[in-house]
This record gives sequence, C-alpha cells and structure tokens, in this order.
Amino acid sequence: MVQLWKLGLISYDTALKIQLALARKHLDSIMKRQNVNYDTLLLVEHKPVYTVGIRDQTPKDEILRLRALGAEFRKTNRGGLITFHGPGQLVVYPIINLKNYKASVKWYVNSLEETVIKLCEVLGVKANRSPHTGVWVGDNKIAAIGIHASRYITTHGISLNCDNDLSWFSHINPCGIPDKGVTSLSQEIGMKLPIENIIPKFLSSFEKVFSCKLELMETKAQEEILNSVYSKLMLECVQQ
Repeated sequence: MVQLWKLGLISYDTALKIQLALARKHLDSIMKRQNVNYDTLLLVEHKPVYTVGIRDQTPKDEILRLRALGAEFRKTNRGGLITFHGPGQLVVYPIINLKNYKASVKWYVNSLEETVIKLCEVLGVKANRSPHTGVWVGDNKIAAIGIHASRYITTHGISLNCDNDLSWFSHINPCGIPDKGVTSLSQEIGMKLPIENIIPKFLSSFEKVFSCKLELMETKAQEEILNSVYSKLMLECVQQ
C-alpha cells in the first residue's frame, strides 16, 4: 500500500521539506529495524521555480537572470540538470522504499517513465523513451525525471507537462540537452487538459506499473508531518 497525499499548489521549499520528513521516517524505521511502511506519493504543483541537479554548475549571473524573470532558483541533490516547474505542471514525488518493489534505481527510473508512457497512451499520445532520461513525444520532452535515492529510499521524481506555460523553458536549455524541445499534454491533444483531469489517470497508471494500491493519507498523519515542517521553518526564520 502507498499513501497518497495531494498537496496542491505549494512552494518548492515546503514540498522538499515534506519529502525529507517522510524520507526520515523511512530511514528511522530502518535504523530501528521496524517493519513499518511509509511509502507515500506526493502530488503537487509548484509556483514558478527553476531547479538544478547535483551535476549543475550554473554561474551566478545566470541564476540572477532567471530570478529576474519572476521565478525562484533552487539547487537540489537530485540527478539531472536544469528544468522548470510551474502551475499547470503535475509534479509527483514518490517517497518509497525500493526494497518493497525492486532494489534497483535503474528499474525505478524505467518504471517512472513507463507510468507516464502508459498514461499518454490512454490519452492517445504516443510517448516513448530516448537515450536521455524522461519521456518524449518525438524530439520534445513531455515529462522530466530526476531522483535521489539513499539506502533505497527515494525523493524527488516526475514533472509532467499538462497545461503549463511552456515559454518558461525558452529561457534555459532543459535538462542540458541541445536541439530538443518541450511539449505538454494540452499541446499534443489540442485542448486544455488541467491537472485535475490528469491525476486519476496518472494514479491508475502508477498502480499498474508498481503493482500497488494507493490510499489517501489520513489527516492526522498529514498534520503530524506539517507541524514538524512548519516548526523547522519557523526556527530557520528566527535564526536568520
């Protein structure tokens, strides 16, 4: 069973802290040898933000240029290079123990890609893999994937372009791949496809690929994690 938590529109920083809080629960249970399942799927939208992975070395003047566009800029510990997140894009963060499925990062990335490919198939969009990570429609990327795994506990995940403003990508070289473009489900189908219409299909595809059952996370569990996250945020503000 995987718990499902729909967070809606949320800042990148807050979503990251929630990811780390859930990952810590996983790691603590491993250290204590407890047989507790904390597998969770977070569904979010982000306010405009450019993010880079651990291999990126974006110069300071470039960071300032991107921030001047009205977006945040964040360095992360995920794989991959630069990408953009914003409203209308479905971002999915699976915080799971791969040992509950298959202890292979390669298998995991392949399964995330397969989840999106099957979703696109349902919508009549022919998507595929390429030598580059992610999911593509022709030479245009429709979903980016960047993950981190520590002791087989995953963070970060998928960003799927549903009905977002693709012009934000024109200011960067997405994922560091030249001569490639980006696309969205709305653009491929020729009609607006808001995230709310895509989520049920994505969840169905995820359940099939990962052979799991999704259940909504209980409110009490959500409140416990949020209280921990906001307490840390308040402490950081006081210390600044």
